[in-house]
Amino acid sequence: MKVYFIGAGPGAADLITVRGQNLIKQSPVCIYAGSLVPEEIVAQAPKNAKVIDSASLNLDEIIALMQEAFERGEDVARVHSGDPSIYGAIGEQMRRLKTLNIAYEIVPGVPAFAGAAARIGAELTLPNISQTIILTRTSGKASQLSEFESLENLGASKATLAIHLSIRNLTYVKEALSPHYGEDCPVIIAYRATWEDEKIIRTTLANMKADVRKAKITRTALIFVGEVFGANDFIDSSLYDESFSHVLRNKGKKKNK
Repeated sequence: MKVYFIGAGPGAADLITVRGQNLIKQSPVCIYAGSLVPEEIVAQAPKNAKVIDSASLNLDEIIALMQEAFERGEDVARVHSGDPSIYGAIGEQMRRLKTLNIAYEIVPGVPAFAGAAARIGAELTLPNISQTIILTRTSGKASQLSEFESLENLGASKATLAIHLSIRNLTYVKEALSPHYGEDCPVIIAYRATWEDEKIIRTTLANMKADVRKAKITRTALIFVGEVFGANDFIDSSLYDESFSHVLRNKGKKKNK
């Protein structure tokens, strides 16, 4: 018996991995985050499987369900949105399972930021613009950040930022980042990217709060900040330049020997 922490992907049902999909199809118990995981994904569970929405459950109740499955010798598909290693709250679940000697495994999924980047058609790392991506969030009711993780500190890098769980903290986001990026810095708000009801807002640090309010977005949105979203004058990558050599394309290598 094993508990599988499965990343369901960013939203679209066909963006789950083949491994994750197959595990759901064969697990007698499926516990999923109902507000964030499409029903089409968990509908693939076996006909007689116990399919449970964890939205109303606390940690003790979730672990109890896993322990009951363990006692029956049944695998559990614990389905989280995106990739479970990013804001998935799986750390405390795994810690409990380890104490109970219940085996578990993480099955990665397409993270929300990658799904959103695909939908807006953006490369997040452009030569001479930004070669760093920072995944972060702002402090909220569930989690507080240290001063070292503040946007004031992270913004000094001028990296591409993917800010999760912060759509209600836009005033702070603007105040913290404007000194580093400038108020005209491009911002993209991706609401439920890859879902049928997705909304994409292209704006700036100065205008994002008004634009989000106009769109009536209050949750489930990712905030992208960075010059990569407005850059057109970046240099080509050296990777495919004809003068650039590497182990698989050595400069001057003889075609025929």
